[in-house]
Amino acid sequence: MNTLTQENKRVQKLTQAALCAALCYIGFTFFKIDIPVGTEKSAIHFGNIFCVLAALLTSGLYGGLAGAVGMTIADLTSGYATSAPKTFFLKLCIGLIVGVVAHRILKLNKEEHSARYIIGATFLSAAAGMAFNIVADPLVGYFYKTYLFGIPQDLSVTLAKIGAITTSINAVTATIISSILYLALRPVLKKCDLL
Repeated sequence: MNTLTQENKRVQKLTQAALCAALCYIGFTFFKIDIPVGTEKSAIHFGNIFCVLAALLTSGLYGGLAGAVGMTIADLTSGYATSAPKTFFLKLCIGLIVGVVAHRILKLNKEEHSARYIIGATFLSAAAGMAFNIVADPLVGYFYKTYLFGIPQDLSVTLAKIGAITTSINAVTATIISSILYLALRPVLKKCDLL
């Protein structure tokens, strides 16, 4: 019986992660504002919301993979193909960070906590992943463009600065909305034993 329960939990987490991967794709592909920068472009989008939500709902690994797969497919199909490897790496890291903070450090789904603790832990976990993204996305993008694509350093610095602005907007949006969604879904999912 215990093995069946573990298998059911694994299937539930995989299903939730797959749903969030699809939502990551939709959030980036259909809910974005492209910002052209010379021959490159950046975007303000809703994809990160579901990467963070997946990590809050499942775990760091499943959440990271949901974000990585969903957002990479979105990059490949919407004119951002050169960013796909960078996206895969960064979204996987975001999911892992959110998952570690939420589930390993703050034990968000393991124990009963006060409503105040749950709200704080949710926002803190989401903010940790997005803080990483604010720093890592422009930095990785700079090295990626300069050394892999041979873009001149001056242009790479400009692209990194613009990327930092759009990433910051995306991070704030993702932190707030994913936390609100998680807090709204948490009681129902707890009641149905889906967390």
